Amino acid sequence: MSTVGEGNGATPQIWKLKLYIAGQTPRSIVALANLKKIVDEHLADHYEIEVIDLLENPQLAKGDQILAVPTLVKNLPPPLRKIIGDLSDTERVLVGLELKPA
Repeated sequence: MSTVGEGNGATPQIWKLKLYIAGQTPRSIVALANLKKIVDEHLADHYEIEVIDLLENPQLAKGDQILAVPTLVKNLPPPLRKIIGDLSDTERVLVGLELKPA
């Protein structure tokens, strides 16, 4: 199980997350709110969230192979993980981010 602060040095691991959305739909708004709640509770201040609106930048979907929105992509720490949906199933998100064992 991965925990915040795990690693060789004294500097805590920063989690780099991207949330792909398509406009300010109710589902996108709920996904962002759910994500913020989860990371605030489980990662404290050790995360960065980049919100990518595919209506504004559709070409960015290709880089992370986004096929549905909303999609959360965890780039760091490895391995890369993708979670599709509004992130309302907290247990599923925690397991997907490897913050909780399956």
